[in-house]
Amino acid sequence: MSENFDKVWAKCLDVIKSNVSPQVYSTWFEPIVPVALEKDILTIQVPSQFFYEWLEEHYVTIIRKALIREIGEKAKLEYRILLDKNDNKSAISYPNTKGNSSENSDVFMPITVGNQIRNPFVIPGIKKVSIDSQLNPIFTFDGFIEGDCNRLSRAAGYAVAKKPGGTAFNPLFLYGGTGVGKSHLLQAIGNQIKQITPSKTVLYIQSDKFINQFIESAKNNNTHEFVNFYNLIDVLLVDDIQFFSGKEKSQEIFFNIFNHLHNNGKQIVITSDRAPKDMDGIEERLLSRLKWGLLAEMGMPDYETRYSILEKKMYADGVILPKEVVEYVAFNINTNVRDLEGAMIALLAQASLVKKDVDIDLAKKIIKNYVKSVSREVSVEYIQKTVCEFIGINADLLKQNTRKREVVNARQISMYLAKKYTKNSLKEIGRHFGNKDHSTVIHSIQVVDNLLEVDKKFREDLEELKKRINLSNL
Repeated sequence: MSENFDKVWAKCLDVIKSNVSPQVYSTWFEPIVPVALEKDILTIQVPSQFFYEWLEEHYVTIIRKALIREIGEKAKLEYRILLDKNDNKSAISYPNTKGNSSENSDVFMPITVGNQIRNPFVIPGIKKVSIDSQLNPIFTFDGFIEGDCNRLSRAAGYAVAKKPGGTAFNPLFLYGGTGVGKSHLLQAIGNQIKQITPSKTVLYIQSDKFINQFIESAKNNNTHEFVNFYNLIDVLLVDDIQFFSGKEKSQEIFFNIFNHLHNNGKQIVITSDRAPKDMDGIEERLLSRLKWGLLAEMGMPDYETRYSILEKKMYADGVILPKEVVEYVAFNINTNVRDLEGAMIALLAQASLVKKDVDIDLAKKIIKNYVKSVSREVSVEYIQKTVCEFIGINADLLKQNTRKREVVNARQISMYLAKKYTKNSLKEIGRHFGNKDHSTVIHSIQVVDNLLEVDKKFREDLEELKKRINLSNL
């Protein structure tokens, strides 16, 4: 069987390739080299520790599925991490958790590829037992960047973490679009509770896994044990509850568990991609329970928050990028945190694999080809910042009512460029400048048009601004 590792990995790649984008496949799977297959253990070689950690964090589930399909339920995966890509015998050893390394030895990091979460409901009775929280320790409050978009949610989450079940925020219902940090904050609450109050039994569960566990318990006629298990929990963290939609039996069992925990002063925290009032297929009695505590919306991060997230990411990874690159990514990835971090990781990976310096040209290439959801137009914020840096004033002044000449000039130029290069309406453009009305925007555009006709220096300055904004390459 050891002679077939190339064939086995090739079949695994066929499965993986059909489940990821071409860019993800070429970046994260083509560089992998299979090296051995012994007793259901496949060993693969990866270029770096960073590469290994990224696979572990983002693609271990699809790798697991592929291995089980090709090898069987007992399949396991081990890694070999190279120190030098030019020396196939040189490797570095890391334990499963971060620690000291030793050179010139193979690295083996086993992953059990059976059930991701043990079926907890097989525990008989209601005797207090040790329960795996299913929390990822990397998700903490320290790693959660606060901004206007999530300040209420973070504050409420931290209050719950300090006093679970003892605040008015029970349940705490966090909702918002994809990739805004709901799961991060949910797990940060759990990790903080475990740190402050280790005696609390905390469980993080995704709603689809809860549903699958319930279905399995019903098949095995042990629903009673399933309910007993969840009744043991002191802090229940349920992610993506919108997947309960249309699952009447699962809603009923969760309703009963919710009531038991809430009546006994246990803390419940729930996330969803929408507010309870916008959820379809959920029974009214359950919706009413979800609205008992605090509803906290998590919005899309603004530019300052996005920039802070990238800085935090760079610090955590021990890398330094040119400021203009970080600003470019923060300005142009304005969808969600997941896209933002994905673009940054793709940028670092590309630079690492091809040994190329990270510059603004590489950033443009990666953002354009890797992040499908990125807007292809420059933002009003970016225009404001570029104009103000060129003139030498603070961008915050554009939103104030000051009539200083340099501020008025910067405001008029910014409005002109915003109208020319974005899809914003006149009213929307005015909102970015301290809620100015559309007539002010029209006047500013006319002033700039008039100056362009008579002032050569002004025309030259405006052309320079256009180059700095790099509109032609977006």
